[in-house]
Amino acid sequence: MKFILRMLITAVVAYGLSMILEGVHIRSFGTAIGFVLVLGLLNAFVKPLLIILTLPITLLTLGLFLIIINVLMIYFAAGFFRGVSIDSFWWALIFGVLLSLLSGILTKLESRDQK
Repeated sequence: MKFILRMLITAVVAYGLSMILEGVHIRSFGTAIGFVLVLGLLNAFVKPLLIILTLPITLLTLGLFLIIINVLMIYFAAGFFRGVSIDSFWWALIFGVLLSLLSGILTKLESRDQK
């Protein structure tokens, strides 16, 4: 149940950010749910592989290359849906940072309310 609630919170945040950020376009809330599910799957299975493959450059950049990997995950997830488009790297970066921050804060608030 926590997983579903977490995904719904993230989908709401993603859809809301697409309304605010002019470089991020998500057609509908249903598309946002699909986008978040694919993003979660990519983060669970593909991202660890990319981190291992790019470990030397990640160490060389003191972990900053992980930001590039996060942006790539967002681009890959957006590529699965016609209703999701991101205009540039910078919009994907801003979207990724805000999505992580806002969904993390809302998830923490939700879990604290249930205690």
